[in-house]
Amino acid sequence: MLDAATYTPRLKAAYKDSIRAALKEEFGYSNDMMIPRLDKIVLNIGCGRAAVKDSKKAKSAVEDLSTIAGQQAIQTNAKNSIAGFRVREGMPMGAKVTLRGDRMYEFLDRLITIAMPRIRDFRGVPGTSFDGRGNYAMGLKEHIVFPEIDYDKVDEVWGMDIVIATTAKTDAEAKALLKHFNMPFNS
Repeated sequence: MLDAATYTPRLKAAYKDSIRAALKEEFGYSNDMMIPRLDKIVLNIGCGRAAVKDSKKAKSAVEDLSTIAGQQAIQTNAKNSIAGFRVREGMPMGAKVTLRGDRMYEFLDRLITIAMPRIRDFRGVPGTSFDGRGNYAMGLKEHIVFPEIDYDKVDEVWGMDIVIATTAKTDAEAKALLKHFNMPFNS
């Protein structure tokens, strides 16, 4: 049985043991605090038209996202009323969760080693989805690629946004950091 006090996620240990040294050598940092690291991972599910027709769909999205993340997700609500889409202000529209610390490393490990290989016709993630400040954003078409989700109990398949925020100053530094975590870039 694992002792919670001494357990360190696999990717966090790899970062401390080898990735930091490799990045320091690759970019020639003079100070250890300059070395980029993961800051947070934000997961988001937007229900769209399904939530407009049935408000229980947003609750289902919150439950699924909480199961995937391992911590409680919060419901997101519409900020503005849009008559053409039959959306009223304050209507539940999806779910989001922010992961930090050990849960962030555990999620990234599951994403790279378990979920991505289960994606149909997977050829890697685009290496161009950086925002210019060292943050990486990607989307999944189906949230059911995560093993925590029981396919038989899913009432609707949701798309999912994943944003990986780093402390890197440039996209090149962030891409190098994620490559050391074995992120499968296709370019």
